[in-house]
Amino acid sequence: MRDVPPQVLRFRSFEESDAHDAEYYRRLTPDERVDILLTLVAQYTESLDEAAQGFAHVCRVARLGEG
Repeated sequence: MRDVPPQVLRFRSFEESDAHDAEYYRRLTPDERVDILLTLVAQYTESLDEAAQGFAHVCRVARLGEG
């Protein structure tokens, strides 16, 4: 992911802010979008504790009539 210096932007309305965000993400290349996604996934994974990382979702499919 490219390093972007932090910026503070001021907008006159929430709509103007949303329009700016939409334009920013529209201009990103597909590779840049994937980089952002992978960065967010890595940050989320790092924020989980050890028990949550090892947790596996398990379900059982039972036939109708089985207990």
